[in-house]
Amino acid sequence: MFPEYRDLITQLKTKDAHFAKLFDKHNELDQQIKNMEAQIELATAAEIEVLKKEKLQLKDELYAILKKKTD
Repeated sequence: MFPEYRDLITQLKTKDAHFAKLFDKHNELDQQIKNMEAQIELATAAEIEVLKKEKLQLKDELYAILKKKTD
């Protein structure tokens, strides 16, 4: 996710608790969605869609933080 910000992400994960929390939640949702799509975890298509929207919102928040730090 955001390879152009790799160094900044590494830095923020250790220095910004809010960013780290969002980043970890995004990764947790990503894994949960993958498990649901692979039928490792049971879920309806609607449940998966809700999680995908939540993940996208987190990604947007993370990107906004990254952009703000580089402007």
